[in-house]
Amino acid sequence: MLNALPPGPRQPRALQTVAWWTRPVSFLESNRRRYGKRFTMRLLQTPAFVMLSDPDEIREVFTAPPDVLHPGEGARILEPVVGRNSVILLDEGAHLEQRKLMLPAFHGERMQRLSGLMTEVAEREAAGWPRERPVELHPLLQGLTLEVILRAVFGLDPGARMDAIRERLTKILALGARPLGMLPFMQKDLGGRGPWAYFVRLREETDRLLFELIDERRADSAERDDVLAMLLAARHEDGSPMTDRELRDELMTLLVAGHETTASELAWAFERLLRAPAVMARLVDEVDSGDGDAYLTATIHEALRRRPVLPNAAPRLVKQPVTIGGFDYPEGVCLVPNAYLVHHDPALYPDPYAFRPERFLDEGPGTYTWIPFGGGRRRCLGASFALVEMKIVLRAVLAGNELSAPYAEHERSRRRAITLSPRRGATTVLRARPRVREEVPAAA
Repeated sequence: MLNALPPGPRQPRALQTVAWWTRPVSFLESNRRRYGKRFTMRLLQTPAFVMLSDPDEIREVFTAPPDVLHPGEGARILEPVVGRNSVILLDEGAHLEQRKLMLPAFHGERMQRLSGLMTEVAEREAAGWPRERPVELHPLLQGLTLEVILRAVFGLDPGARMDAIRERLTKILALGARPLGMLPFMQKDLGGRGPWAYFVRLREETDRLLFELIDERRADSAERDDVLAMLLAARHEDGSPMTDRELRDELMTLLVAGHETTASELAWAFERLLRAPAVMARLVDEVDSGDGDAYLTATIHEALRRRPVLPNAAPRLVKQPVTIGGFDYPEGVCLVPNAYLVHHDPALYPDPYAFRPERFLDEGPGTYTWIPFGGGRRRCLGASFALVEMKIVLRAVLAGNELSAPYAEHERSRRRAITLSPRRGATTVLRARPRVREEVPAAA
């Protein structure tokens, strides 16, 4: 049956896997040149992946019935971190119910109420970055986005508990960036030694601290705007609150979904701006003027188009035979809308490798031609949170610094688990911007 799938590379699974993990962008582009907008990849430890980049076929995937395509089953590798109750891992009715519980926490009005806290964190963190020498922005942005999540999502106040949770989560996230260690066949205790045993100890310590936090917040009647407060107020259809385990799993889900992804996307945004001086100048002018954020919004949309950190939308496992784009797919295949390929289709985006925010000034992103957050009922819950955070961080950095690149070459991609980030970490030289001197009234 698998022989009836769309054509694709014929190398052994091991070689395709190496190519996919070590040079994902060139591997995708070479396959599209040879096989077109629909091709099949066969990787180790996975079903066949059919990559799709035609917007009409992507629409069919995003709108397919939930019992036909299962995105949750394609994300099981994340279960050791996010837990089995994670909205990412659920399908059909269970996913829909959990998603309804979480959606109110990410309404635009609530995000705006958190923007003051995000601004405070972004300005403080950016003010402490090194200046006058080349520095990798990516790890600095990782620290910033983790701080935002700990404060705005977990609802932690500065102090010993937040420091302890930050320390453990940083180590867990570093282990998760090495995907080999999270594969099922590597999950062996080895007598209390080895990376898996170390991960389990960190997870248990973190869970203990999170359950203590949840217990205290349940007993606290004070009104708060953080995401945890919204989740504590959420109710299932039968009127019951989310359990402690559900709360823990969704907090960890929001950490995984919103930390590395946002940090890497911000790193790409700065990397692109450094090599587009006209764009940078126009953006700085808008930031300085305080006259709206139309160009800032367009710049973020273009960064997400040009360098989506998740090249694939959530892979959908076929549970019942389905026809997409006139092609019949059997049960057991994964259908994968590919953000990178659709974003670099010259028929959709003329001169697709140029960085041009103007593309999005007069017309917003298309539902099936701009998919950095996926789409359909599985579109990323935290998309509005990420967009607000990116605006705030870009403003905070550009308002206080002049940025320059220490070298002219564009940065290539490197893989960190399932995300793509700049290979050199968006290396930048930051210089404090001179203050605009206040005009002194002339003597009478």
